[in-house]
Amino acid sequence: MIEIENLSKAFTLHNQGGATIRVMQGATLSVAHGECVALTGASGAGKSTLMRMIYGNYLAEAGRIRVGDTVVTDAAPRDILRMRRDTLGYVSQFLRVVPRVPTLDVVAEPLLAVGTPLDDARARAADLLTRLNIPETLWGLSPTTFSGGEQQRVNIARGFAHEYPALLLDEPTASLDATNREVVLDLIEAAKARGAAIVGIFHDEAARDRVCDREIDVTVFTPARAA
Repeated sequence: MIEIENLSKAFTLHNQGGATIRVMQGATLSVAHGECVALTGASGAGKSTLMRMIYGNYLAEAGRIRVGDTVVTDAAPRDILRMRRDTLGYVSQFLRVVPRVPTLDVVAEPLLAVGTPLDDARARAADLLTRLNIPETLWGLSPTTFSGGEQQRVNIARGFAHEYPALLLDEPTASLDATNREVVLDLIEAAKARGAAIVGIFHDEAARDRVCDREIDVTVFTPARAA
């Protein structure tokens, strides 16, 4: 479902004389339907960079990324947007939404984007918000006014609203209490059971041991460390 072949990435620091920092070289991995793969390695090893390349936020210098039927490394912008709408969800650490949109509609939006009727989309959103312990009194408010923990749970609900065939998860259990952590792990297990291919960053070792089938240490793809 997710295939990465001989992927390389470098950043050019234009404000520092054009210095080039090579952060990844020769990255190769695959993730099958129903499999969860954890990216591991020290801070700065390239975990987030790899996730952003899979999502199409960063351009690869060389190599190939395929997510379902989309070859991300060759895709036009409209094809990247279609992939994000239909195929690849991304639960980041930070909630980024249009201000003043009610929380219920923020969570329902991915379903509306794929043609789900409004009532059905809102019902799914309500179920997820309830499971993640966001009080109903807050559903009509913008989540931009919420606490950091509440925003994280809204972000998780939004990421799991549509049954994406593939998911990227960036620290999905970070800073959650035990009750909400359990809900998130249940959501991940349910996504795996329906066949989603998942790539994640999990600093929570117990969560990683529970939901991940294997680990990839991205340090082996970092030239400075591999030398």
